[in-house]
Order: sequence, then C-alpha cells, then structure tokens
Amino acid sequence: MNFKPIIYLSIISLILFSCDPFNTIIKNDEINVVVYESNNIISPQTIDTTLNIVTWNIKFGGGRIDMFFDCHGDRVLMTKAEVMENMQGIIANINHMNPDILYLQEVDIDAKRSAYIDQVQYILDNTDLNYAVYATQWKADYIPSYGIGQMNSGNAILSKFPLNNAERMALPLIDSQSGLEKYFYLRRHLLIAETTVKGQNITLLNTHTSAYSTDGTKKLQLEKVKEKSSELASNGKTFILGGDFNNLAPNTQNYCNFNDDVCEGEFATQACDVLIEELPNMKIFIDDFNEAISQARYDADESKFYTFTSDKDGFWNRKLDYIFTNGNFELNSGLVHQDVSTGGFETMPLSDHAPVSVVYKLN
Repeated sequence: MNFKPIIYLSIISLILFSCDPFNTIIKNDEINVVVYESNNIISPQTIDTTLNIVTWNIKFGGGRIDMFFDCHGDRVLMTKAEVMENMQGIIANINHMNPDILYLQEVDIDAKRSAYIDQVQYILDNTDLNYAVYATQWKADYIPSYGIGQMNSGNAILSKFPLNNAERMALPLIDSQSGLEKYFYLRRHLLIAETTVKGQNITLLNTHTSAYSTDGTKKLQLEKVKEKSSELASNGKTFILGGDFNNLAPNTQNYCNFNDDVCEGEFATQACDVLIEELPNMKIFIDDFNEAISQARYDADESKFYTFTSDKDGFWNRKLDYIFTNGNFELNSGLVHQDVSTGGFETMPLSDHAPVSVVYKLN
C-alpha cells in the first residue's frame, strides 16, 4: 500500500486546523452571534393571545436555479439580479404569512454565491420584522471546491420583538469526513435567543441538522438539540423550537426512492436502509413536546405536510421541517405553505423547502 497520499493529507489537515488560513473554524470562545435591527422599526400591532410562528429554509435566495449540489444543474454562483428577484418573492411570502417570529435556515449574509447580499438585513428592511440574530454555519474566506469562493451562510431568528441573550451552541461534526473535508464543511449549530411578549418570556431555538451524514452524526445532533430543549423545560422555561431537521417523520410511508433523486456520490440521498433506520429519530421531540403538525394529522394524509423537493418541475415529496414547543399551539393551526391552495403564495419557485407556520398560544 502507498501511504504517501495519506501522510500528505494528514499533514495538510494538521496545518489547516492549526493555522486556519481560510478562516473556517468557529471557536467556542468567540462571540458567534450577529445582532441585527431593521432600519425601519415598526411597532408591533397589539398582541392579543397568540403569536404567528414560521420556519423556512430559503436556500440562500437561490430560488429554483439548478445548483450543482442537487444535480439537476451545475450552477454555483448567482447574479445580483437573480438573487434580488428571488429575495423579493421570499419577502412577498413573508409579508403574506406575517410572522411574529421567523426562523430562517440557509440564509447568506456575505457569500460570493449570492452576490454578497446581506439577506438578513434585506428581509428586516422589507418586512414588519424588527430584530434578528444570526449565527454562521458555513464560513470561509475562500472555498476552492466547485469555485464556491467566499462563504458566510447560517441560521437566523427574526422577530417583531427585541431579542436578548443570543448564543450559538455547536452541534457534533460529521466524524466520517477526512480532516480536509471537515475543515471546509458546514458546522451545524443550535441558535438560541430570548424574547418577551406580554410579560411572557420565551426561548427561541432554531436549528439545521446535517443532510448527508451516514455515520450517526445526525442522530447525535438531534439528541443534542433535544437535550437543550429538555433542559429549558426542566428549568421552567417556555421554548419554541423550529428548523430544518433533515429527518423524515415517524410512520412515513414514502421514505426512499424519491422521484427527484438524481445525485450520485457525496450529494446522493441516503440509502433506503439508512432512511428507514432514521424514521424513529424525531420521536424524541414528538413524544415529549407539542408539534405544530401532530403525528395524527401527518399519518392521516402525509402528502399535505411535505416540505421538500429538489425538483422544481415536481412537487413536495417529503417532510424535513418542524416546529415544537413545551407550551401550546392553537389546535390544528400548523400549516405547510405548499402553494396558493394552502394559504400562501406560490412557494415552489422560491426554495427547495416550503415554509411551515403555526399559531402559538400565549398564557
């Protein structure tokens, strides 16, 4: 066996991790949350007894441009005009849904692929949302693979109400990756912030777990999120948790061989045996907390609650996005905005994920 390539790769990995020449490492002792405020603060209308909560993976303003990672095309970078057109569609939908709290995943703030537009600030300045916190999930001064270049992409919580005590809690990295791949890869996290509405303190949690993990890392990430949620509950704190969990719901019937699976290699959807093994993963949340879309509603007609497809010419074919609380949601208020027939504008052209909304009941 020729050990030279292994030795060279190990040396390169050691250099990268010790020196961080591309600025990819997010250290635990850094202040890793960016705080935002709209340039047009709008006083919220009088809040009665409910809050409108929305979670949406907006695919970095990429709309339905066929990107290299979904294998329907080979695009890596977008023009500013393309990004702005997609962002205007996203903003129109946000304004239509009118969330009081909005969780975003895959939002770019300073990335070459999205023409360096700060999407968090742009959304704040063009909606009734006033405040935001952002934590990076993927950053680098330069990523050589596929010509990606500069990257700063992550998760954000946007709110009509002030946000406090924000923090980024790191989630486990994918163990099976080489040191070099891990150095340039996404660093998943749980974004945490607090808000107060009508005297009620609420902890807001937003996450986006791994999509391509085949070594059990995704389950570890989910367990870490559950651990934090349970800790808050046991301390008497109310929380609302949302995000892209990249995991199918228990009892899902259509769990593999999706009609939009065209990738091979590193971006391929997990094998059927892996996916069926993952089906129970979300039970740790469903069994202990209230879900925006109950398991009973999902079981009755799962297709109504699908939130993802990589094929812009197809239709939503699986559920990956969720909202949970240890408080209370208004009965049957959870909704996936798949198209105009489900209470929203046409969302298919805007992202590979549909937004999910629910009405939260204040005490």
